[in-house]
Amino acid sequence: MLDHPRVRNNDPMTSWAAAGSAKDLAKAHASKIIECLAKHGSLGKDGIAHHCGLESMQVARRLHELEREGDICLTGNVVKSKSNRLEREWKIVPKQKELIL
Repeated sequence: MLDHPRVRNNDPMTSWAAAGSAKDLAKAHASKIIECLAKHGSLGKDGIAHHCGLESMQVARRLHELEREGDICLTGNVVKSKSNRLEREWKIVPKQKELIL
């Protein structure tokens, strides 16, 4: 989950070190977002942030990564943000479990 690069080839070594330490944090945030959507249903970025104790920007940074991984998707609906603006609504993508006979 979430092994996307967070640094470019021509970035300085300090950026590479920061990207390495951010990898675990990004995975923790992604897990919180998935758990939140599984528990509370479809939500916008601000709703997710509210329910899982993250800042809206922390959530926003993970949403497209989680979408690329196939863990979440857009519902096609919009909801009001905490600033009363419209934002896109996200939902969890159910995973089909294998049946063992």
